[in-house]
Amino acid sequence: MQGIPTTLLAVAGALRRPGGAWLMQRRPAGKHYGGYWEVPGGKVEPGELPGAALVRELREELGVDIAPGGPHPLTFAAGPRTDAPGVLVILLYTITAWRGEPRACEPGASIGWFTPEDMASLLRPPLDIAMCDALAATSW
Repeated sequence: MQGIPTTLLAVAGALRRPGGAWLMQRRPAGKHYGGYWEVPGGKVEPGELPGAALVRELREELGVDIAPGGPHPLTFAAGPRTDAPGVLVILLYTITAWRGEPRACEPGASIGWFTPEDMASLLRPPLDIAMCDALAATSW
């Protein structure tokens, strides 16, 4: 018997530095989509608001602090879950101000700053491809 389809809510935070480069994180080898580049973020925990989840995830993954009112919603991406029946929905936020120098906090992960043109050549999960397209279309 298959499980009941569920929706998994996640958040992603696109840090943008002056000059237009966006931060991407490379997933550690051995993980799902290992070696792929993604916009950093993660799951929204039960009872957690998306903005709070974003602040928590970026602190855990990048070691940076984001003011709760600092992230700006840009778009969302949705597609089938790969771990269970259902849909994964990722809310994408842009961020231009943070405290701390971003670093890859997870063992085996790495980060880099990329222009929209450079992002297009990176190996990315399907939903990150859609989110990077939205980032490339931003005019600021």
